[in-house]
Amino acid sequence: MTDARLAAIRSVRAERPEAVLEAAAGRRRRPFMDESGRLLLIAADHPARAALSVRDRALAMADRDDLLSRLLVALSRPGVDGVLATADITEDLMLLGALEDKVAVGSMNRGGLKGAVFELDDRFTGYDAETIEAMGLDGGKMLCRIAFDDPGSVATLESCGRAVTELARRRRIALIEPFVSAREDGRVTNLLTLDSIVTSVSVASGLGATSAYTWLKLPVVDAMEQVMAATTLPALLLGGDPYERPDDTYAKWQQALGTDGVRGLVVGRALLYPPNDDVSAAVDIAARLVRPESRSGGGEP
Repeated sequence: MTDARLAAIRSVRAERPEAVLEAAAGRRRRPFMDESGRLLLIAADHPARAALSVRDRALAMADRDDLLSRLLVALSRPGVDGVLATADITEDLMLLGALEDKVAVGSMNRGGLKGAVFELDDRFTGYDAETIEAMGLDGGKMLCRIAFDDPGSVATLESCGRAVTELARRRRIALIEPFVSAREDGRVTNLLTLDSIVTSVSVASGLGATSAYTWLKLPVVDAMEQVMAATTLPALLLGGDPYERPDDTYAKWQQALGTDGVRGLVVGRALLYPPNDDVSAAVDIAARLVRPESRSGGGEP
């Protein structure tokens, strides 16, 4: 990013908002998945859920210039298929021309703000299926946290089921990120035991009037074979919070990517904000893990 490019986006948004629709209409699209059968998406929908921190940097993702700069680097690397983001970030990238021949998945429910008393109320405050189709996006992603002691979870399930159905009617991918969640010491925690993950997969797989266009976005755990045995739906692995050593994270991704049914990665902060700030190197390693037969640059994991 340069100051001039950022200033141009600000000017367009203020003076000619119709340029966003023009950029969407003119964007060159590609199939959701290419002939390799694999997919690497960069996730950037964290800010809208008040999840701005990366390790010890409380407001790391709050600097839009810096975030867009990192996204431009990541999207320029070989082997990166596209982005998962909220409308504001997706539209910034469209205006920058960064989503040509890329997959674009819109984030749909960001209402469960991190740390809020209503965090488990995952309302749909972002994209809807109608706009995803109108903007030429390839699908919609939804967070589906299930808390068995919170009666509000049924509303989340109902909303996710409706979104799956509406996306499928438009032949758009529904990417569901399910968890069994609980409050521990006042904080929402996603339970990562095998039983909890298999339960969340089983519930998410049955949402909507059809699962023809449903994909899952799942955490990496040691028993991925047992997790994937619970469904025939394709899955992408989520990167998770970037607190571990990168080499340890890459090794876990590599092992999990070999599981039947797993098609690739959806990673955000771990690639956009690596400890050494070398976005290109981190993304290249992830690309090699997703498509080990290709030569996408970077070192060995």
